[in-house]
Amino acid sequence: MSDSSRAATLSLIETTGVVAVIRLDDPAALRETCDALAAGGVRALEVTMTVPRAVELIEQLSSSLPPGFAVGAGTVLDPETARRVILAGAKFVVSPVFRPEVIDVARIHDVAVMPGCFTPTEILAAWDAGADIVKVFPATALGPGFFKDVHGPLPQVRLMPTGGVTRDNAGDWIKAGAAAIGVGTALVDKKAIKAGRFDEITRNAAHFIGAVRRARGLEGV
Repeated sequence: MSDSSRAATLSLIETTGVVAVIRLDDPAALRETCDALAAGGVRALEVTMTVPRAVELIEQLSSSLPPGFAVGAGTVLDPETARRVILAGAKFVVSPVFRPEVIDVARIHDVAVMPGCFTPTEILAAWDAGADIVKVFPATALGPGFFKDVHGPLPQVRLMPTGGVTRDNAGDWIKAGAAAIGVGTALVDKKAIKAGRFDEITRNAAHFIGAVRRARGLEGV
């Protein structure tokens, strides 16, 4: 990405509409996984802190991927971890929970930040604290209708579901008002990766990118 600013990262995430949530047991498979996702059109790659040597891998990815990609860090729970991943090259920081101190660190470094929230009260508090996109997590129990309900009184808040996003309902979240979708297991299939079937990851990526485009009425554009 030629412009490393927060605005450029947000534009990339919203334009492509898919954030790949990458949780791997074997860090050696990360680059092939990212290449497979990229081949399917996914450009926002979230490496979670549960991946062994995550900070080191984020540094390697962020310095080696071509322009037009954003490498981010997921499962960031404290400001020190946020600082470490940002210094390693992360262009966005994602958390499963709302920690104002993590938002503060991201703001200081001009890096996009997506805290995890569940209730409307949490969502508004995170937005007011400076969240760029509020990650609704776990979205499994809520469903796309929740986004429509929240956007009634809070139309200004950008929301992204994570957890509960599947091949079948991906477009429904976008139609309900999601700025993007965060997809883990349904996109980054651990069994396929372990078996070396990276073509399946590419097909998954293309499916989700296509679902977002269709939901936005962009198919064929």
